[in-house]
Formats: sequence, C-alpha cells, structure tokens
Amino acid sequence: MKEFWIYILFFLSLIIGTTLTNAQTKENKRLEISSTSQSRKSADSLFNLGVKNQDSGNFPQSLIFFERSLELYQSLGKFKNIGDCYSYIGTTYYYQGNYSKALIFFNKSIQTYKRAGYKKGISSILNNMGGVYYYLGNYLKALDLYKQAVIIQEEIGDERITAATTQNIGGIYSKVKDYPNAMKYYHKSYSIYKKLNDIKAIAQNSNAIGFVYIKEKNYQKAFASLNQALIISDKVNDKQIKIEVLSNLGELFYDQSDYVKSLSYYNLCLQYSAEINSLQYKSDSQIAIGNIFHKLGKNQVAVNTCESGLKIAEKLGAVSAKKDACECLYKAYKSLGQDKKALTFYEKVNIFEEDLQSEETSNRMMNMEFQKQQLVDSLSNVRKAHLIKLKHTEEIQEREKQRNIIVISLGFILVVAAGLWNRLNFVRKSRAAIKVEKDNSERLLLNILPEEIAEELKANGYVNAKNFNLVSILFTDFKSFTETSEKLSPQDLVEEINVCFKAFDMICGKYNIEKIKTIGDAYMAAGGIPKPDVNSLKNIVSAGIDMQKFMSERKQMNDNNGKTTFEMRLGIHAGPIVAGIVGVKKFQYDVWGDTVNTASRMESSGEVGKVNISESLYNLIKNEPDFFFEYRGMIQAKGKGEVKMYFVFENNTAIPKNSI
Repeated sequence: MKEFWIYILFFLSLIIGTTLTNAQTKENKRLEISSTSQSRKSADSLFNLGVKNQDSGNFPQSLIFFERSLELYQSLGKFKNIGDCYSYIGTTYYYQGNYSKALIFFNKSIQTYKRAGYKKGISSILNNMGGVYYYLGNYLKALDLYKQAVIIQEEIGDERITAATTQNIGGIYSKVKDYPNAMKYYHKSYSIYKKLNDIKAIAQNSNAIGFVYIKEKNYQKAFASLNQALIISDKVNDKQIKIEVLSNLGELFYDQSDYVKSLSYYNLCLQYSAEINSLQYKSDSQIAIGNIFHKLGKNQVAVNTCESGLKIAEKLGAVSAKKDACECLYKAYKSLGQDKKALTFYEKVNIFEEDLQSEETSNRMMNMEFQKQQLVDSLSNVRKAHLIKLKHTEEIQEREKQRNIIVISLGFILVVAAGLWNRLNFVRKSRAAIKVEKDNSERLLLNILPEEIAEELKANGYVNAKNFNLVSILFTDFKSFTETSEKLSPQDLVEEINVCFKAFDMICGKYNIEKIKTIGDAYMAAGGIPKPDVNSLKNIVSAGIDMQKFMSERKQMNDNNGKTTFEMRLGIHAGPIVAGIVGVKKFQYDVWGDTVNTASRMESSGEVGKVNISESLYNLIKNEPDFFFEYRGMIQAKGKGEVKMYFVFENNTAIPKNSI
C-alpha cells in the first residue's frame, strides 16, 4: 500500500512539473517575440542615425552606428538589412579613401544580398565597386562590373540605378579621353534623372558634364554646368558632391591661368575635405594648390603643400596622385635651384608612370589581399556567433537543472543538437569562404593568360607549345617615333602611348582578338588563338580598321589643341605559327614563326592611316562583303623580296582607284 502512494505522488509531481514547464515555455516565447520586436526597432533606429551622419560627412560616427545596427540585424537573421549595413559601411570607407576596406564590405554586401535574393541591392553594389576600380585606374575591371550591373538592372527595370551605371560608363570614356562618347552617356543618364526628379543625381551628373567641357576647352559651358551642380549641392547640403564640384571649378580656372580664382576654389575644397575627412580630395587639393604656388613663383610654399599631398597619396596608395605630387615637387625644387632633390622626384615620376601602366595587375593583387581579409573576418564572425550560442545554451541548462529529470534530459538533447548544427554550419561557411578565395585566385590567372592556357598551366605546371595552321597576326608601329617623341616631354610621351594602347586593348576585346604584347611603340595582337575561330580573319581586319580610325580621330583632336601626335602604320598577315609560354618568371603567352616575321613586314611596308595585308590574307577574305581592297602591286619587303600587298577598307567608304 505504501508503494502505491509513492507511485501516485511520483506521477502527480511529474504532471505538475510538466504543466509548469509548458506555462514557462509560453511565457518565454512571449518575451522572445517582444524582445525581437524591440531589437528590430533599435537596429532600424541605429541604421538611420548612421545614414544621417554619413550624409552630413561625420564618417567616424556613422561607422559606429552602422556596426551596432549590423550586430542586431545579424542576431535577428535579417539578411537584406545585413547587406544594407555592409553596403553603407563600404561607402563610408570609400568616402574616406580606404578603398581596400570599401571593396571588402562591398563584397560582403553582395554575398548577403544574394542570400536574401535582393537583385536591386546586388546591382547597386556592383555599380559601387565599379566606381572604386574606376578611381584606381582599372577601367577594364570597372567596365566589367558596370556591365554585370546593367544586366540585373534590365531584369528588374530599375531606372535610377540604370542611370547611375550609364553615367559611370560615361566616366570611363571620359578617363580615356573619348569625350564625345562620354558626353553621350552623360546626357542619356541626365534625361533619366530629370524624369525621376532626382536633384542630388542631377548635381553629380552636371559636375561630370562640366569636367568634360573643361577637357574640350569649352570653359563657358563648363562653368554653367559646374555652377548648377554647386547650387544644388548647397541646397541639399551634400558636402561630398560639393568638394567634387569645387575641385573641378579649381581645375577650370587653372586651365585658364586664372590662378587666384583657382586657388580660392581649391582652398574651399580642402576645407570641406578636412571637415568630412575625405583623404582623396585632401590629397588632390593640396597637390593642385602646390602647383598654383609654383606658377605664382612661391616655390617653397609649393614644396610644403605638395609634400603634404604626397603623404596622403602614399597612405591611400593612389599612384596617379603620387605621380602628380612628385611632378609638382620636381618643378618647385628645380625652380629653387635644388637640382639634386629635383632629380630625385623626377625619377619617382618615371617610376609612377610605369606603375600606372601596370596598375591593372596591381589592382588584381590588391583584390586578392582584401579577399583574404574577407575570409579572416568571415571565420571570425562564425566563431563569435558559435560562442554566443554556446553561452546561451549554458544559461538554459542552468535553469533546466531546477526542473525535473525529464525536462533536463530533453534540454540536454536540444543542446547537443544545437551544438552539432552550429558546428556543421561553421564548416559549411568556412568551405564557402575558402572557395571564394580560390575562385578569385583563378580569376586573376585568367586575366593574365587565355583560359585554355591557364587551365593547362594549373593542371601540369607548364604549357606545351602548340602548332596552329591558320592564325592572323597584327602589328602596329608609330611612324618616325624617335623624331616625334623628341618634341614631347617624358610624361606627355608616356601618356600619349598609354592612351593609344588602352584604346587598342578595348578594340581587341570588342572583336575577340588576343593581345600578345607591346614592345616600345609597337603593338602586337593575334586572331584565332588559343581557340580557333572561323570569324577571326574578318575580326582582326575590322580591329585594324578601327585602330586606324582611332589614330585619325586622335590626330585631329591633338592638332586642334596644338599638341604633337603620332601617325601609325598597320599590317596583317595570316598563316601557321607556334604558340606557347617560355621561362618560369614573369611568363607571358607568345607566338613564333615566319608568319610573325611576314606580318611585321606588312606593317613596315604599309602606309600611315591604312591597313596593309598580305596576298595570302587577301585570298582568304576577298569575298567578305564588308571590305573592299586596293591592289598595291609587288612591294619590296626586307628579307622577303618583292611581295604582293593590298590595302583593305570598309565597304561604306569611297572606293579608290585600283580597288577590287
């Protein structure tokens, strides 16, 4: 009988314990919902404060608010909001000139937006990353990102971001000095902004248009556009736009030799840059002010100002700004009669010129570095989340000890399950982060070598030379290069060659032609390698015609501005070659064979402004409706004797005599 009552008491205690547990669980859920709602409100409030501080130029404070709101959003699992925080943090670092960190957070934002399925955010971040690479001078990378953004924008029909991307593409054309195309894209984006009544974007657009007018020497229109942008920036109280406009106004009056007005605008730009801690414009303004003092004969002041600008440029890693600062210091020290110091900075100018030419490769290396940092940050965040969850689990276990043995057992099972899930999740995220690093390393290799060659190099550690039966080879060379280059300063000479070769790179990309190398003032490209292409012969001839068109337009523009320019010969031949990689350091893809020699002779035997081709290439493309040909007869070619040659033209031009 006594045992019976013991069993009764045990079951009663079990029922009471279960009832109390259920009641407490419901109360915990109610408190959890209330706590979640409060956390969301707090996160939203902190995020809005961050945006407000960013708009007013208080970047350090805005970072604090964004990071605090990020922690709350992460605890709530709100991926879209987490992506927004990463985006704004990246933008804040961009405004402060910290481009490496900006790219890290933009990449984090893209990955989070992808997880949330937020396409509009992805396109916006691609656009922002394009802007970073644009400032760093990696225009091909910037253009690639803009194109990715446009594809998404067309899917979702977002006019505002489409306009922003269109304007950025205009910025690339402006940077490579193709001002007619730049203006075309700027006006296209302006019409969209006008339709949307986006005043802030109109200000940025007017500023960009004003800059193009400066380069075209249309100073009256430049001032009208820049003044409109300045008025709007004052109205919306956007200091970032204001310093960009003030910098362009300073350049406008500097170009007109009105140094007093130019100095006043640059001083204002420096003042606002200091207020919002924009290192980029602090550096640019100080260098510009130093150049003005040099023009005014105040060379010691110029030295002090340009040295300050150089220190900031070195901190930012902005090669173009460092080059401008060293050029300013070279001129100032030379005027002060300190030739030894002047020579030191002149040598640095030449070094930075070379760095600018290899800037695309440097930027890829920087991209690998920030991806490594991203991997470290990602792993750190996973570990932190794991520790928080373990701590929370321990607290639950402590409370569960006060309950009956059944509830303790269930709690223990839940803890073990949660620990296993966290571990699996940690491993999954770690593998994903490592995969991102690997993909980016492979992308870097593909930018250096053709895809098929890169794959063979990764698989074997070396690349076997290959024979190709039919490959087209293109050579260009500037006529009387030595005599023409003597009329230019070293800086102007390198800049002119760089503008031309950048244009050739873009033309090769347009026609799927493989750039092989540059040797001095010569440019070499090939069609039909490493992957044979039935259209390669037609494409390489079209590329050659476009290159000569560019040189003709460049000459006309330089002649109008009183500048020295180059004239170019261009020759193409097709035939068998051997292609491969030699050496183990600084390797590059190259081609060999008599076809290469013959193509070189086609170039040296050509005429300025025309595309000269061999008889064998003529026989292969003579039926193409897009071209017509002029037979030149038997032409003496060095080492080849007399060779039949032809000029090739587009079919929409006037047909000269002897054409076929």
